[in-house]
Order: sequence, then C-alpha cells, then structure tokens
Amino acid sequence: MQRNMSAFAFYKTVAKTEETQVSAPQVKKKKRKENGAAPAVTAKKKRMKKSPMDKKMKEEEKQEQTSDEQQCPSNGTEGVGAETLRTLLTDLTKVNNSRERASRLFQWLICPNQAKTFFRDYWEKKLLFIRRHNPDYYQGLFSTAEFDRILRTDDVQYGVNLDVTSYTNGKRETHNPPGRALPYTVWDFYESGCSLRMLNPQAFSSTVWNVLSILQEKFGSMAGANVYLTPAGTQGFAPHYDDIEAFIVQLEGKKHWRVYNPRSEDEAMPLVPSPNFSQAEIGKPILDVVLEAGDLLYLPRGFIHQGDCLPDAHSLHITISSFQRNSWGDLLLKVMPAALEMAMEEDLEFRKGLPIDYLTFMGVQNSDKEDPRRDKFLSHMEGLIKKLASYAPVDAAVDQKAREFLHDCLPPALSEEEKSSSVYGASARWEDGEAVDVAVHMKGQTKIRLIRAGVARLCSDGEAVHLYYTTENSRVYHKEEPKSIEIKAEHTDAVEFLIHNYPKFVTVASLPCDIAEDKVSLAELLFDKGIIHTSEPLMTK
Repeated sequence: MQRNMSAFAFYKTVAKTEETQVSAPQVKKKKRKENGAAPAVTAKKKRMKKSPMDKKMKEEEKQEQTSDEQQCPSNGTEGVGAETLRTLLTDLTKVNNSRERASRLFQWLICPNQAKTFFRDYWEKKLLFIRRHNPDYYQGLFSTAEFDRILRTDDVQYGVNLDVTSYTNGKRETHNPPGRALPYTVWDFYESGCSLRMLNPQAFSSTVWNVLSILQEKFGSMAGANVYLTPAGTQGFAPHYDDIEAFIVQLEGKKHWRVYNPRSEDEAMPLVPSPNFSQAEIGKPILDVVLEAGDLLYLPRGFIHQGDCLPDAHSLHITISSFQRNSWGDLLLKVMPAALEMAMEEDLEFRKGLPIDYLTFMGVQNSDKEDPRRDKFLSHMEGLIKKLASYAPVDAAVDQKAREFLHDCLPPALSEEEKSSSVYGASARWEDGEAVDVAVHMKGQTKIRLIRAGVARLCSDGEAVHLYYTTENSRVYHKEEPKSIEIKAEHTDAVEFLIHNYPKFVTVASLPCDIAEDKVSLAELLFDKGIIHTSEPLMTK
C-alpha cells in the first residue's frame, strides 16, 4: 500500500479509549384519506397508489444493528492503524446495501460507542468526547498536504470556498481579499496567525465527498463539512453555537476546546446559528479538554463552544455536520398552510365569516378586557385549529422535505465496479473516426436495481408524479437545480417496485407494467439518468 495514496483512490481500486460523557440539563388524529394531498399550493391531488411496508425493512434494521456491533473494536483502537479508513472504504464496496454501508461508516466514526446507544442517549441531548490515544485513527480523511494540493490545483475562491479569520483580544475578524485563494497569499495569512476555514472540502476532496455521500443516508439529512487549519498559539473564532449536529474530528496536531451549556431553553436546538459571544456572556464551561489527533467531540446544536491552539502545535480538524432545519416544526411549516387550504376548500366552517364586531373585543388593545365575546371567539378558534389536523397532508409534506433533501444531497461516489455496471461505465466512445458501442442491449432478463437506496424518490406535486434523484447533483451545494423526471401514471407501480425491492436485483421483465416495451423503455430511462445499474455490465448491440 502506498502511503501517499488517498483513501478514495484506494477505495476505487478494489487506544486504550477514554470516553468522556458530559450531560446537559434537560431543556425543556384522524388521518385524511391517504394523508397525502400535495402541500405545494393546490388542494387538488393526484393520488399515487400506496405500497405496503415491506417486511424486509425491519430485517435490514436488525442486520444493520448487528453490523454496528461487529464493526467496532472493543476498545475503539484495537487493530486500528494508518490503513483504517482505506480498509473500511474498501470493505464497504463489498456491502450490498447502501444503508448498511452508512451504518458501518457512522459506527466507525463514533467507535467504540454503539450507534443505537448514541442516538438514544446523546443525539440532540449531550456532549460526547472520545479520546483514542491513536493519532492515525482518522488518517486518510484529510490532511494539510491535501489542503495545499487543493490550493495549487483547484479554483478556490475567498469567501466561497475559503475564509481567513482571526480572534484576538475578544475581536473576531474575517480577512478575505477578493478573488482566487492562491498558496502564496494563503500561507502568508497562516504564518501571520490567521485561521483557514475550507467551507466545502467535499467539492475538492474525493475522500470527503465519498464519506459524506455515504453518511447522508444515515442521517436522512444533508451531511456537510468544514475543514479548519489553525496556527499554534492562536484562535480563529469567537464563542458561538451552531444550528447543526456537529462531529469535530481531530486530524492533526491538537486543539483546546471549551464547551458551554445553552444559556436558556430558548437557545436549545436553535433554528439559526448564534452571533459571536463575549466571554462574559457564556459563563463557565461544562467541558474543558484538549483534542489530539484521532479524538472526536460531538456537539449537539445550541451548545456554545470555542477552540484555541496551544503554543506547541497547530491544529487541523474537520467538522462533519447534519440535521440543519430538520425539526418537527420545519415539517409543520409545510403541513399547516396546505392543511388550511384544504380545510377552507372542503369545510364550510372555515369559510364562515368572522363576527362583524370582532375588532371591538379582539386584538392587543383589547387583550386585557374581560368580555364573554372574547372567550367565545377564542374557544371557536381552538376548535378550528383542532379540526385542522384532520386535513393535514402529512405524507405530501414529508415528500416536500424529501425533495429538498435530495436537492441538498451529494451525488453518490461510485466504486469502479458500480461504474462499470451503470451508465457512467458504458463503453460508448469515439474510435477510428466514428462513435462506437453506443447502443446497449436492455433485455427482459436484464437484472437491475437502484444504485443507492436513497438515490431517488417518487413525489406528487398534485397534478403529476415525478421521480426526484441525486445522481446529477453537483459536489458544490445547490450548484444544480433539483433533478426530476415525470413518471407516467401507468409506470408509478414499476418505480415503486424498484424502490421497495432494493437491495435486490430484479429483472426488467418483472416490472409491473402492462406492456413489455414499457418495461424496457422505463429501465432504459432510469439507466440513462444513472438511477439504476445492472447486475452485470451491459453488452452492446
């Protein structure tokens, strides 16, 4: 194994552990038909046939749990060396189910903790600090050498891909000049004591892209990352909290972290990040620790934190994040407007006029009045709000969230074997003055499946059914518009069949379409978009 080979390149070719757990104080229907009118803007809906929940889903969950328990060494470092990530990524190419891949990779990230225990006891609740005494545990994920390579070979723009920051004497500053971030200037900033934050390393690093594209299936929410490089004896950022679940992975050197409880219940699990705080505003830390290479610190959103470098070492860490704006409240923001629209269209009670004199006893200027009309008004309003729940198009609102998630997603990072059996490995090419091997032969006995469990989703917008997919997304956040194809009504059952049979390969002939030609044409359409692949590379005609 070459020491200078990236983990992703290797992937494509084929400590006594101390655990510190810091607890935070507790921060304290009737379904409407198919529960699925489109919440977009219309109350009229085109119904999609509902498929029963496949029993295999529960079996897969059990398999993933067993996999989690087997994946993690007993002490988190046993048998772990410089090849850990490379070996893991190689092993994951042999795993048939992308959901299981995601579970195994996440288990490796938080090892020796079990994922089930983590989500039950820590997720959104309290800190988790893991000291590994193994500086090579995360080796291959990212490095200062790769940082330098990216500056030299890629178009890194200040303010878009890279921030230059400092925090001195209580003052946080950003020093971004305009234009491209070239090594000559960037390393001069660094030598002057500035921190460097790479905002989207997944756009430049194939390994970070691969890791995040796998983890997003575990979180069911976009997985992002920032890389922070800080000179010895400096601090780049003021105390603050974030609106994401953060996994701080120490890659090189060491960094001193202080973490503080949310200051109030209102700041627990926040919807937006905080402004910069002064030291006087944040109180005493609940955790004061130095992360060394191989260590991990999990921060739930809302926990205030600040990190500074000790005088004797620089620091390089990557923060892997997820679950931004993914709360019950965010879902209800989509449910309630659609529910109200449906209620007003279908229920006379919601269309009845307000009392003629309601302005004389309601409103802030009348809120202190004791008036029986107020009590009656508020009681009636409460009844309407309760009744509104029966019109809530929850499934359609979930599909709206899903469409946003698929737009946020990174495209899947395919192994060479996956490429060879998908459109990305098709042998079509220019040779001897002509295009050759252009046509592939999709037959009834050809076996196909989704290329990833979460690569596509059927959604109705109220008038038509579309299949949204991630394979044509960019590694740059929202560089591309959402990708979808309209699915004919007579083909929706076939697409559902593919989705629910994952990870099994099924024959084209088994797709539930009435006409044999439709089965082949649908399979070819999905193949062309990279949504499905075949069990064996397709042969040209």
